[in-house]
Amino acid sequence: MASFEESLKRLEKIVEQMERGDLPLEDSIKLFEEGMRLSAECREHLEKAEGKVQILIKQRDGSMKTEPFPPQK
Repeated sequence: MASFEESLKRLEKIVEQMERGDLPLEDSIKLFEEGMRLSAECREHLEKAEGKVQILIKQRDGSMKTEPFPPQK
């Protein structure tokens, strides 16, 4: 799997190509399929990163406690 940045960059190029509207239908379909795959990869990267992010909360006694980062809705 490519990095998040690589997948996102390729996805942006696909969107630019498709927005021009000058591609044959078969090429558009292939690019759409690739874009959907890249979108899923990007989402997977973000979900993994979100799972790793933690917030440190200082306790009254001065110790630190980790809590999972709350997902944004």
